[in-house]
Amino acid sequence: MANIGLYIELKEGVFKKSNRELLSLARKSGQPVHAVLFCPDVQPYLEELKGIQTVIQVQGADLTYQPDRYARTLAAIIQEFKLDIVCGIFSAQGKDLFPRLAAKAKAGLVNDCLAVDLDNRKAIKPVYSGKLLAEYQIDAGTALFTIRPNVIAVETTTATKAPEIKTVTLDNGELQTKIVSVEKSASQKIDLTEAEIIVSGGRAMKGKENFAILEDLAKVLNGGLGASRAAVDAEYASADMQVGQTGKVVNPKLYIACGISGAIQHFVGMKTSKIIVAVNKDPEAPIFKKADYGIVGDLFTIVPLLKEEFKKVLS
Repeated sequence: MANIGLYIELKEGVFKKSNRELLSLARKSGQPVHAVLFCPDVQPYLEELKGIQTVIQVQGADLTYQPDRYARTLAAIIQEFKLDIVCGIFSAQGKDLFPRLAAKAKAGLVNDCLAVDLDNRKAIKPVYSGKLLAEYQIDAGTALFTIRPNVIAVETTTATKAPEIKTVTLDNGELQTKIVSVEKSASQKIDLTEAEIIVSGGRAMKGKENFAILEDLAKVLNGGLGASRAAVDAEYASADMQVGQTGKVVNPKLYIACGISGAIQHFVGMKTSKIIVAVNKDPEAPIFKKADYGIVGDLFTIVPLLKEEFKKVLS
């Protein structure tokens, strides 16, 4: 029987929604599950963590994310607790941390998984800019997997027993990579990688101020606000809004693309969306070949109408 480790990612102390997907996957395996949290107090998260064997709490004077220290600490935990498989979220932090961890722990790694078979140590992930799906199997050593958000159904547990808590100390060794500063966005935006609904705009938005109409629609839908690279390069939108090959990979239930032509670089970042709606005045735009629903028309006319219709439906 394999020991499964889960790297539980906290964002400013908040338990990320995607952690529940990891927990659902691990609980279904029927194998011992050990969750690792870097935090001074695990008590606020124990309700979410019921139904697993162990919570491994990493303590230290400064638990600010530092990739070197986190990777060395996790590598030591893998060895001490004899973890056979470790899963994390395919997030900005996961993409940074897990390759480092793979090197430290001499482990195999499959990033950006759309499905994971823990029993057989197999995973399916997109390759060649999302044109194909490939299956990988890690036969020896520790297997590491990072899983794309919104691909695993979250299942509530009926378990009532709280997990055993064990503590380890953060590795405070020398840093080769130092985070000098963190610049936070002025507004409290929904994390696009976890958003269930995203409204995105392209170069056709014509200006930064015009993103307000997309923001209004996103607020009605309680969704996130995204952008194409062209819109970001034109400084219509901030870099943290960029969806695509060089931006964020998203997987919402609904993706509304407004004034986005549908270049492959953008499509690979949102192709696994459950439903894609395109709004574009060019009937020959490539996005219509990939969308589930398409509206040919001026987005500055269509988007306000969509907002009003959604308000009526949701009320």
